[in-house]
Amino acid sequence: MESVLEGLDWIVLSIYFALLLGVALWVVLQKNKNTEDYFLAGRNAGWFVIGASIFASNIGSEHVVGLAGTGFATGTPMAHYELHAWIVLLLGWLFLPFYIRSGAFTMPEFLEKRFDSRSRWFLSVFSLFAYVLTKVSVTIYAGGIVVSELLAIPFWYGAIGIVLFTGAYTIVGGMKAVIYTETLQTIVLILGSVIITYLGLVEVGGWTQLKETVTAVNPDHFNMWRPMSDPQFPWHGLLFGGTIVGIWYWCTDQYIVQRTLAANNIKIGRRGAIFGAYLKLLPILIFLVPGIIAFALTIQNPEIFNVTKADRAFPMLVKTLLPVGLKGLVAGGLMAALMSSLASVFNSCSTIFTIDIYKKLKPNKSEKELINIGKFATAIIVFLGIIWIPIMEKIGGGVMYQYLQNVQSYIAPPVTAVFLLGILWKRVNSSAAITTLFAGLVLLVLRLGSEIYYQPEISRGLETSGILFAFANVNFSVMAIYMFFFSVILCISVSLYTNEPDYNKIKGLSFGTLTPENKMEFKNSYSTVDIILSFILVSIVVGILMYFT
Repeated sequence: MESVLEGLDWIVLSIYFALLLGVALWVVLQKNKNTEDYFLAGRNAGWFVIGASIFASNIGSEHVVGLAGTGFATGTPMAHYELHAWIVLLLGWLFLPFYIRSGAFTMPEFLEKRFDSRSRWFLSVFSLFAYVLTKVSVTIYAGGIVVSELLAIPFWYGAIGIVLFTGAYTIVGGMKAVIYTETLQTIVLILGSVIITYLGLVEVGGWTQLKETVTAVNPDHFNMWRPMSDPQFPWHGLLFGGTIVGIWYWCTDQYIVQRTLAANNIKIGRRGAIFGAYLKLLPILIFLVPGIIAFALTIQNPEIFNVTKADRAFPMLVKTLLPVGLKGLVAGGLMAALMSSLASVFNSCSTIFTIDIYKKLKPNKSEKELINIGKFATAIIVFLGIIWIPIMEKIGGGVMYQYLQNVQSYIAPPVTAVFLLGILWKRVNSSAAITTLFAGLVLLVLRLGSEIYYQPEISRGLETSGILFAFANVNFSVMAIYMFFFSVILCISVSLYTNEPDYNKIKGLSFGTLTPENKMEFKNSYSTVDIILSFILVSIVVGILMYFT
């Protein structure tokens, strides 16, 4: 296999990595004095850095590879998940004030403050398990595809090399190293992807020609709103089920929320979320559209533009469209996507393990010992990620991005219900929270188990009698809606049939317990500019939803 990169590409790529190492080294020299420095960058990050870090954490190689793959294979329906920019606003306006007011380092720690230690333990262990099986494994698999395609090296070499490189600066520098390197990576990733989108549109003959070419083969390729009876992408499932997953991911997941907790006040954290929300509008243009472009080019000129597997659409565009030099820049951008996601999940895992598990078991450990444990935990996650590579390589068939959304649709509903109700309604108590979380886990196991068991029948469209098959055959996004309503009803019911919580202990952690000081603090935390920018963003999201019909 011959590398697609030439002399100038390697020079550009080397300069990029040198800059990245320079930023990481600068951060290391700053020293991490305590756990707040190591895990939350000293709570002193600015809004631009926070927003860039939110975007870079979200946009991993599973987006570059997987989202382009869905654009190639199925068109725009999955774009519903990329229009969750408005949910990032929800993080800044609704959830973040409660998180910062609580002083929590982690989302499990917030659950303990709002409910009790049982919810904290559940979410801590559940989050670590979910991270290793979804975020780490999928990101490494996607990164292996990118690196092997671009550098012409075996899948294993590229994947392990990037994992070790990323793990090294994450272990040494902590959260500060993650968010500052992500700022640089965001700039490179956006620049490279915008260039490839532009060149792809030029090659295909412009936007009008792109639509004509694609719709001639598949009239629904540009339609986000499929009928409710559509077996894959019913519009109500993607719109409402996707929102449930979006609230879990953007507003309750340590992986994302940790970036905003690095702010020293609510105003900076919210502005970081608003900036991150605007950046979140970009993936449709710079990842999904290139996938559709790759589909059109394979129709127009299959001899040159040949994609044998959907998830290889984006690397194919890099190979065939970009001139020397730009290939190196885009290769850097693709690797940036991989490294930023890995760095984020490594840091989030080490934070949850150290603060929510180790510190609870060993409360008298010094700040220095806790930082060292955080570094050790990161190294373990790196190791687990590496040994998971061969398993991901085997199950990497199909469209990765859609696979990821399937799994997240079953993880999200109970967590979303507990966080949302816990903040909106002061009556929700600890018994309701832990009951809902455990019931959601049972449903998750039942759904995944039945789906795996009946996979041969489902994939061939065969009908089988029985409740379990009907349960397994419900569309993934619609299942998220059912599971969410079940979780909400269960949480409310248990709350009403058990004792009220101690409202003094949860003061300021739910709307019904806000003090006059809390309300005044919130009022002073935003300006007219924040409101206007948020309104404009929501209008853009609605405009895009109306365009792709």
